[in-house]
Amino acid sequence: MERTTAAHPVRATPPVHRARPGGTGEPAALVGRDTEAGLLHGLLGQLRTGRPALVEVHGPPGIGRSALLDHAAALAEGSGVRVAAVRATPEEAGLPHGVAGRLLARLPAAPARTGPPPHDTARPGAGRADGVRPRRTADLCAGVLEAAADGPLLLVVDDVQWADPQSLRGLRSLARRMTGAPLMLLTSRNSAVPATADERIDACTLGGEDAVAHHALTLDPLPDGAVREFLAGTWRAPADEAFLADAVRHAEGSPALMRSIVGRFVRHGWTPGTGPAGRLEESAAEAVRERTVRTLALLPDELLGVLRAIAVAGPDCTPGLIDALAGPRTLGTSRALALLRGTGLLAPGPRPALRTAAAARAVLAELGSEHREELHARAADWAHRAALPDRALARMLLDARRIGATWAVQALRREAEECRATGRPGRAARLLERALREPVPPALRIRLLTDLSAAVLPTGPEAASRHLYRALHTPGDGSAGVADTAADAETGRALLRAAELLVARGDVDTPRTRIARAADAARPGSAERSGLRALHWITEYSRPDPADGVEPLLPDSCPPQRSAEAAVAAWRTAQRGRNIDRARRLARTALAPQVREHVPLTVRAAAAHALVLTGDTAEARRALDEVLVRAERSDARAVAGLALLVTCLAELRAGRDTAAAEALDRCEGIMPGRCWHPLMAPGPLALRALLHLRRGDRTAAERALAAELPPGAEGGLPWAYLLYARGRVALAGGAREQAFADLLECGRQLLARQAANPAVLPWRSAAARAREPGDPVAAALLAEERRRALLWGSPAAMAAALGEGAAAAGAGGTPAPGRGRPVSWQFRQALVALGTAPSSGHLTVDSLLGSDRGAAAAPRPATPELPLPSRSASASGSASRSASAARSASGSASASGPLPPSRFPAVSPPPPAPVRPAAGGGAPGRTAVGAGPLTRAEQRVAVLAAGGLGNRAVAEELAVTPRTVELHLTKVYRKLGIRGRPQLAAALRRTAGGAPGA
Repeated sequence: MERTTAAHPVRATPPVHRARPGGTGEPAALVGRDTEAGLLHGLLGQLRTGRPALVEVHGPPGIGRSALLDHAAALAEGSGVRVAAVRATPEEAGLPHGVAGRLLARLPAAPARTGPPPHDTARPGAGRADGVRPRRTADLCAGVLEAAADGPLLLVVDDVQWADPQSLRGLRSLARRMTGAPLMLLTSRNSAVPATADERIDACTLGGEDAVAHHALTLDPLPDGAVREFLAGTWRAPADEAFLADAVRHAEGSPALMRSIVGRFVRHGWTPGTGPAGRLEESAAEAVRERTVRTLALLPDELLGVLRAIAVAGPDCTPGLIDALAGPRTLGTSRALALLRGTGLLAPGPRPALRTAAAARAVLAELGSEHREELHARAADWAHRAALPDRALARMLLDARRIGATWAVQALRREAEECRATGRPGRAARLLERALREPVPPALRIRLLTDLSAAVLPTGPEAASRHLYRALHTPGDGSAGVADTAADAETGRALLRAAELLVARGDVDTPRTRIARAADAARPGSAERSGLRALHWITEYSRPDPADGVEPLLPDSCPPQRSAEAAVAAWRTAQRGRNIDRARRLARTALAPQVREHVPLTVRAAAAHALVLTGDTAEARRALDEVLVRAERSDARAVAGLALLVTCLAELRAGRDTAAAEALDRCEGIMPGRCWHPLMAPGPLALRALLHLRRGDRTAAERALAAELPPGAEGGLPWAYLLYARGRVALAGGAREQAFADLLECGRQLLARQAANPAVLPWRSAAARAREPGDPVAAALLAEERRRALLWGSPAAMAAALGEGAAAAGAGGTPAPGRGRPVSWQFRQALVALGTAPSSGHLTVDSLLGSDRGAAAAPRPATPELPLPSRSASASGSASRSASAARSASGSASASGPLPPSRFPAVSPPPPAPVRPAAGGGAPGRTAVGAGPLTRAEQRVAVLAAGGLGNRAVAEELAVTPRTVELHLTKVYRKLGIRGRPQLAAALRRTAGGAPGA
């Protein structure tokens, strides 16, 4: 059947047919239209017997009206019925008698006659392709009836809604004159353009209701089974069931959509189940858009207005909202909805709504942006007054102009929180970006930017940082208004959270100056000022700038005025490795229950790290667990990831490799490597490599270190951890030179930040192991690490220094000194650490030397695992507890309780007794002048001096001046009642032998 468009004539789209086997000559059956095809087949059979018929086919665009008419024409030709078919077009709607003229021109010629035709049998245009258009309506009736007199005739008029008025009147007249003629008139009408009273084509009832068979067929969407059958038969290879199910859902029972989807696949050579999963959805959306655009061209302005209101309102559309948006019109809402449902654009259901989002976009595409935004704004205002849920209100606000009302921002923010909670960060980001278009106070703007950063962090880390930078620069660029804004408590808290998220992610360079300005502008004495100062302190320490040459805003000598600053002071003190008691006291001050609410979570994590370095790992883990819970509750991914990294460090220090791996796995789930700032990215990789090395899997450790790092990863504090891990892995693989270079660079990075504490990373002893035994460089590194470990006073650091020293020296362990023989340096320093460090009640010299009596432990490529020390006690209490621990070690090593396995070979040194004042036995005729217990400092000096070290060597070992050593020895001599150094060793042995219970 010929079809015409505005540009050129084309062939009709082939109908959806099912192949009919057997070669009967009949056309293929329509898929899903068996009932309609059967009715037409029966009517054609009656037509051959002389009974006329009038059939009207109604349906929305793309439902298959033309295919059904084509099928009927094919049936007629196959059964010997002559056919004349035309299709009306919008271009001919204004051409008088246009459809009638083309229909007359396509009438078949009369059969051959034996005699000459009568003079009055000529009909205009009969049998001629270029027939003259009739001048009167009666000409169409006369020509068709005369052709029907020669035999059964089928007239087919597709899209009759576009027929010109004159031709339409001719068709109506023909329908009333069909009685008794072997004529069948088959028309189709787009239900998007329903017929008026003057356009209906009805048969004449004067001859009886049965004189003309009259049927009106309304085509519904194809059933799912028919759609599946058609799609399954399109491709040679069997289609995947999941693909067929999705295709059936997208096709919506429309043959036109099916053909469009299949046609796009065929044109591109796609097959089901291959290529991107979005091909089917894209093809369906394009087909819906094309169908919608074609349908919109048929609608009058009033129906277009109603359809646009439905598109704006979406699934929350109500008749009241339509009336508010569409404005006054002649058609009522119910009548307009009934007409629109006939177009096939509206989805079934109680609420008016378009079938797909693609259709809604196509409906609004022809409007200008200002008109669209105004419609959405009016819809949002009506929805707010109607108390619709936030979901509906936020959806309308997304495409609306600026509202300028508080309720709009609140609704957008509430819905964004709901989207983030339900795992839809992309939509949450869109809502927050829309909220930022509204005029809001500075504090609320900062919070919106912070929430937006959290929403985009999983997919766009760089965008997340930019949003936080914008938050820190709110309002303006640092003008006088900033001070006024920062003085407000709410704005200060918002700024503090934005700064905290940046620092937790590892971004310590870009926001440094802005954090300092915000801290300076904050209200003096407020918790916000203290938190901002603490965060700035972290940025100064984490990435020092040697070229800066200026005094930092928060110098290290500044005493903490608030708990947040106390936390960072504890962290810096622990990093430097000086005054373990002060570090512990400051960390506990920051983590106290009464102040923890005023300390940012990132700063509390720093305080917990300080406790890890002091050896209070259980206390640190409790603090980190609370930080983690609060961070997850507030959707602070970066803070949660940071807390888990510190937890991994604490578990590694405690020897719980499995718990450390679980913490690191959870960290990578919350904060994948791409989400960290480049300066922070090396940290998780370093911990992963150390964990593999702890388990003896050097290949996995090397694979972890081979991961590509983002540009700019070098220079931060985590870079030192990566260098240390690289050095340890290289050392395990025998690459000593590479290991030594990496470990020395690690030390340089740490010392640039004054992180001299070996508890942070024992890089010196590891570097010493990369040297040959007896190398003076290795000896110097070991001596420095021992000195730093003694200065810090943590048993874990001391045990690591002593054990690494023995391993670097190539010894199998620390031998037990025999009676009358000088003790080793490991034994002497273990005794000093035992007498001065806080005790857990079962700490012994064996544990500090990394050995178990009577059994040798195989070395492990890991840091030592020690029992958790308890809280510190007074000096006299520490000395007495040390004496008790030493005496218990002299009886049995098992008396000190079970110890984790050590990485160093086990040796059983003799248990030294702690120093006690001599009860007697001094020089003859001389009594003790300063009777009383020795202080911890005096104990350290006495033990080293009794071992044969000179005053200067003792001073270097204890990091004090020689004059201090002389003063301590003088006091020791007086308290022990001896004359000088030659009698010191004997006095110490006598006091040990005279101890109670010895």
